[in-house]
Amino acid sequence: MDDLPPAPDARARLELRAIRELLRSQRRRIRAYPRGHGPPPGEPGRPRTLPGTGFPTGREVLDALPVPALLLTPVCGEAGDVVDVHCTSHNAAAVAYVAERFPGSPLPRWPGPVSLYERLPSLHRTPVPRMISRAHHDRDAQGPEAVEWVVNGPSGPVRLIADVRVSPCGDQLLLTWERGHRLLMAAAAQRLVRTCWAEWNLGDDGVEPSRGFRQALGLPENGPLPTLADLAGAATPESLPGLYQMLYEVTLRKRTADCYLRLRSTPGRITRMTAEPVRIAPGSLVWGVRAVFTDVTAERLRRESADHAEREAHRQRQHARTLGEVAEALREAVLPQFHDEPAAYGLQATVVYRPDAREAGVGGDWYKVRTLPDDRLLVALGDARGHGLAAVTLMAKLRYALAGLAYTEQPVEQLTYWLNDTACADGIESTATAVIARYHPERSLLRWTCAGHPNPVLLRDGRATPLPSPAGGPGLPLGVLPGTEYTAAVAPLRTGDIVLMYSDGLTERRDSDPDQDTLRLLDAATLSLRTKAPGPGLDELHGYAEDLVARLDGPHRTDDATLLVLRRTTPP
Repeated sequence: MDDLPPAPDARARLELRAIRELLRSQRRRIRAYPRGHGPPPGEPGRPRTLPGTGFPTGREVLDALPVPALLLTPVCGEAGDVVDVHCTSHNAAAVAYVAERFPGSPLPRWPGPVSLYERLPSLHRTPVPRMISRAHHDRDAQGPEAVEWVVNGPSGPVRLIADVRVSPCGDQLLLTWERGHRLLMAAAAQRLVRTCWAEWNLGDDGVEPSRGFRQALGLPENGPLPTLADLAGAATPESLPGLYQMLYEVTLRKRTADCYLRLRSTPGRITRMTAEPVRIAPGSLVWGVRAVFTDVTAERLRRESADHAEREAHRQRQHARTLGEVAEALREAVLPQFHDEPAAYGLQATVVYRPDAREAGVGGDWYKVRTLPDDRLLVALGDARGHGLAAVTLMAKLRYALAGLAYTEQPVEQLTYWLNDTACADGIESTATAVIARYHPERSLLRWTCAGHPNPVLLRDGRATPLPSPAGGPGLPLGVLPGTEYTAAVAPLRTGDIVLMYSDGLTERRDSDPDQDTLRLLDAATLSLRTKAPGPGLDELHGYAEDLVARLDGPHRTDDATLLVLRRTTPP
């Protein structure tokens, strides 16, 4: 126990020394135990006598065996080899085994010695002939060995499995078996669940291991069995604190405990050691440690992978939450609610925005309604490319750039031209669509340009129709090609007319046709007019907008969605 391998560092040496001292102390307690717990003194003067005076017969001895047994007589050839074997007798356990294994069938009668191989021909292909020959010639007990053979039963061939032993018995041989093959089953169980077990006697370091003990722990097949101190010496430094705590719980506190071991012989393997105290009587001293070793490498790797995935998911959620808070603050800063500006121009304006839930409420939709120095009203709605904070940043750049450019009092065609050059100068990823309009209150006229965006929709007399595109059709999206020219369309507005400007996230479906998307919006807008016609107030107009968005929204949506609603309220 004292011959421990050198530890890789000082801390590990201290842990090994603690384990060694713990085991030494327990050994001292075990060796001192008999002095206070010797056998009771005898009663001199009273002779002890053994009951019974006769000796049992061979049949009585055979029937006293708790396992099925056959008494065999080898038949040797001229060369001395065993060529056959006769069964001369069997015990009561053998009869009971046949009755239990083949219930309801008549038991075969063996009138005197019969050839074992004639009665059970399938035994020729098992280890039994070899075991019989070696037991006969070497006079040494053979087995146990797992044997499988076939017997013709009432319903057909039956496969039997047993642990078989063959022992010399005078001039004859005794063949015994135990049903099932416990050794093979134990080995299979160890292999299937990567488990082994052992029991250590703390008084002398004796070890009783299972068959797969060395293999499971990566120990040499021909090497000595390890003591608990040897096991500690073979463990990696990070395993020693847990091993010490487990041995402390088992030997001193008399509790079942476990720990995780990494052995230097199998560096990539993680083994769980679960141990319990072994005592000769309840409440007595712990004389041994019984332990089961289970390979939990795959389980630990899966757990570590799951923990890593959970931490990564938490990090991503935290990142998305933070991103959403930043983007929401930025959006609130750059997209304030309308006040009374449109009212001075005989208009009402309201907006409904629905973020993309997958992007933590972050998107590139933007809008602008702003009074200009020339007594005009700037109205714009756009959709910056992409998602996330980058899209919000691009949205803010375009919105503020348009606000500054609009103060030049240039027509919307020129504003769109300049805004496109601004987006192109920002990089190839800075693309966006937009509708940019100026409202002329003296003529109740809306002049607007389109940069790759859906056309606005006019609601008049209970019908919804798209506004005609500018001459030459919609222009290119912003940021695609510098120097792009844009043309404007004109839309006169009557009192009560409603104009809808929207982003395509409100209508588009995955793999859908844009024309079908537009028709879907027109039908929903018309149906909302019939079922929820807005009253004269701004709140009623906003209620209509909410109802329309609710009709078009749903789990199919893959982008943020914005609806900007204008209504002409006073005559020109």
